[in-house]
Amino acid sequence: MEGIEDRVLMDILSRAVGPERAHIAFDALSLPPSVSIRYNPFKFRSDEPGNRVPWCEYGRILPERPKFVMDPLFHAGCYYVQDSSAMVVGHILREHLDHFEGLGRPVRVLDLCAAPGGKTTDIATSLRDRFGDSFQLVANEVMRNRAAILADNVAIWGDPNVIVTSCDPKAFSRLEGYFDIIVTDVPCSGEGMFRKDPKAVEDWSPEAVDLCAARQKRILADVWPALREDGLLIYSTCTFEEAENDENVEWATAELGGEVVDYEYSKLPGVIPTRTGGLLVPGFVKGEGQFVAALRKTVSAGKSKLGPESLKPVRGGLELGVHKGKDFIPSADWALSINPPLDKYPSVELDLDTALKFLHRDGIFIEGQPEGYLIVCYEGHPLGFVKNIGRRWNNLHPIARRIRMDL
Repeated sequence: MEGIEDRVLMDILSRAVGPERAHIAFDALSLPPSVSIRYNPFKFRSDEPGNRVPWCEYGRILPERPKFVMDPLFHAGCYYVQDSSAMVVGHILREHLDHFEGLGRPVRVLDLCAAPGGKTTDIATSLRDRFGDSFQLVANEVMRNRAAILADNVAIWGDPNVIVTSCDPKAFSRLEGYFDIIVTDVPCSGEGMFRKDPKAVEDWSPEAVDLCAARQKRILADVWPALREDGLLIYSTCTFEEAENDENVEWATAELGGEVVDYEYSKLPGVIPTRTGGLLVPGFVKGEGQFVAALRKTVSAGKSKLGPESLKPVRGGLELGVHKGKDFIPSADWALSINPPLDKYPSVELDLDTALKFLHRDGIFIEGQPEGYLIVCYEGHPLGFVKNIGRRWNNLHPIARRIRMDL
């Protein structure tokens, strides 16, 4: 924890878990962070026994950190690397989905601060598990460079019902009453990431906490009009600070017109109930720090005549490909979707070495394959397209997604 004095850190932890238990969290922060993944049930099923994340059916805590970049199944979207504590947000969403059955239309959900995509992909899986194809998920990231990363991760995950936008939260106020659920994993002072991210330690100060708390209020106020009456807002941070957690939730209920949704957080192993939500702290849970709470909107909202397309999406759902002259060039995203076109294009199974070369965007070639576009697979899971032009294959793996390290 270089950069923060021990007494300051103990003070932070004492406020979070009480002075009598602060040493548990303090000792845990000197240990290596845990490693966890959440697999994609629409592409891959994990039969690995034990080590399941308590609040996520598809979450697994690994005994050590493998080289994910060298696993083609990672690039195929068979799983996402996500901190186990962060998965609790998806759990709270799932616990309240019964409220949105029988709407007579697709459920509309906004993940407001979505990059790099962990919570987005978890939400997409939860919605598809519950509602099938009858949902629309908008994943937003205001910073354009991070929105590009988000769009790539959404494409790799492969759910066609996810739209990616890059807007200031205020832009969503035009969609008055449009969303049934809004998830706000707001920027924060980052105390919950101290063990994992040295920059979070460097950037922390009491002034940063105050600045974050004020910014979080602005974000909530900006996006609140987009939530319909009786809609659900899930609020989360990765900090322990009361000013950024309970106090902001209480502010939102008082100033914006909502109520805290009751939930028994104590039934989740290691999760510490607070006035409005649940707090996850290293030493008490395997993962990093996280706070989550749920609010129900109690004031009326108008009905928007606009849709998400008015926000000029970065990624407007699944792109099948593009026409170029007389040729139709299939999109890599189509191959990676949860419904890849294996009935339309021949597929070729690659061994590990060849699959990694494809993902590195090297030239690969296997004799005896039909000419034209082929889907290349690893262990039966599509990785993308090549075009067989006879004596060689053109590698159509997107440059932005290629493995950059030497093989």
